[in-house]
Amino acid sequence: MRRLGARRAWLRGLALTVTAGVSSLGLPGAVAVADTSSYAFGADAREVPAATGTADAVPLRPGTTYRSSYTGPGKAFYRLELDGASNAYVPVTAVPRPGAVLAIGDGIRVAVQDADGVNCSSESVTIGAARSARPITAWGAREILVGKGLCQDAGTYYVVVERTDGRGTSDLPWELELAPVSEPSLGRPAPTTVPEVWNSATPAPVTGEAARRAGGAGFTRATAVEQGVWRDDITPGETLYYKVPLDWGQQLYAEAELGNAEKDTGFVAPALEMTLYNPVRSKVAETGVGYGGTQKSTSLSPLPPVRYVNRYAPAAPEKSLRFAGFYYLEVHLAAAVGERFGDGPYGLLLRVRVGGTAQPAPGYAGQSVPRGFFDVGSGDEAAGPGGVTDDGSGGAAMRAVAFGGIGTGSALLVGLGVWTVTARRRASAQIRASAQNPTA
Repeated sequence: MRRLGARRAWLRGLALTVTAGVSSLGLPGAVAVADTSSYAFGADAREVPAATGTADAVPLRPGTTYRSSYTGPGKAFYRLELDGASNAYVPVTAVPRPGAVLAIGDGIRVAVQDADGVNCSSESVTIGAARSARPITAWGAREILVGKGLCQDAGTYYVVVERTDGRGTSDLPWELELAPVSEPSLGRPAPTTVPEVWNSATPAPVTGEAARRAGGAGFTRATAVEQGVWRDDITPGETLYYKVPLDWGQQLYAEAELGNAEKDTGFVAPALEMTLYNPVRSKVAETGVGYGGTQKSTSLSPLPPVRYVNRYAPAAPEKSLRFAGFYYLEVHLAAAVGERFGDGPYGLLLRVRVGGTAQPAPGYAGQSVPRGFFDVGSGDEAAGPGGVTDDGSGGAAMRAVAFGGIGTGSALLVGLGVWTVTARRRASAQIRASAQNPTA
């Protein structure tokens, strides 16, 4: 056991060394942008520039996570080359610089446009009343839907990102994370009428002993949880991410509870906010609660089950519950809580319940990109699409090594392979020698 523990520690240390070395050298596939916040960008994110016009827009490929930087004013452009059958989704997470003075209306607008400048979709999101320098996410989409006449053809499309000006600090760049996903068409036509009846009753909250589970600092680092009660700590201004696998036909119920402070004078509103995102990071629902120093809880309203036909619903949350996969719970504690009640950390309880019976998949004609993105029944369920989870066997460490890129990372991997083979050969030689000379 001691040898196994030492090996795991060595692997984790090697992974950190490789990742740090590759990033510092700015090799292909590595992130050369310095971290500017506590948000954890994808370990394998590729750095791309934000073009100021369509002529210079760099291509984005589904299945790849990208990192960019955008200041504004003006628009940032990225290019998509799409077929005429698949749906394309491009979520954009914007991360303001720590200490930025923000107004309620500061935020981003994300659109997908065709080559003639026609909007296929457009969504805006703002910092909100808490005015914390927190990650915010909006998405763009090109969807192939029955009865929709625009943006249905194969060709060149553009992802357009722009800042919404709430009269806060506007001269500091915001880091961006873009994670395009492609969803295949169905093998046969499916219903387009959304059922009106579903189980909308609020179930009893999940009870029992809470298990410690530290939340991740970004979508790609979200911590996988299932039904149960989960315990964590959160500090003012911090945002934590968790992910829950939901199959077709299942429903998610979630409640977040913030523990008491050392004092109960004053009040902050909003203080604790929880947002649910679907697998392509489109917002499903959100909830929040003010805080006066005593424990407070907030829960999501009952949500419909996950169904393919939900995409034809008129609005969220039902419209966003359109595919199976990992759903993300983003929990944020307003920075103002620290100013009023102290730096913390504050106790956080997350109660998660999964209801409904899993149903068969709708029958896709091909594979998503990334592969298996909308299938919670295959692959590494603990890690999920784009996630990294350490199961104690060194798997996360080795994945971190793989994410390091090429160049120095590859050289170190080759060295690791040579070291392993050499060690095995030496061990075999010692065994043979012992067998030939048992008295040695």
